[in-house]
Amino acid sequence: MLWIITKYAITAAVVVVVSEVAKRSDRLGALLASLPLVTLLALVWLYVERQPAEKIANHAWYTFWYVVPTLPMFLLFPTLLARFGFWPALAMSAFVTIVSFGLFALAVRPFGIRLL
Repeated sequence: MLWIITKYAITAAVVVVVSEVAKRSDRLGALLASLPLVTLLALVWLYVERQPAEKIANHAWYTFWYVVPTLPMFLLFPTLLARFGFWPALAMSAFVTIVSFGLFALAVRPFGIRLL
């Protein structure tokens, strides 16, 4: 139980640090947010918990493929935010991400990459 609490605390601290830095510097906050910090932590947690190398490698592999269809959201959100406000822009961006993910999953399936 202590291990789970430690993982929560460290992972939450990363999110808090990123949001606090973003308050002070848009660029530095975005740089930190764009780093795969959560993925790196997940890989460390899997390794420390003695998961097989294949499971750790698969996690990194699939993370790459799941990131790609999220990228349009980062281009679309600023435009939507200026036009519709925060919550509608966030909802529309989430919807675009879901649609992008579905289309991307279909596009990569012929190459043997199964995301769904």
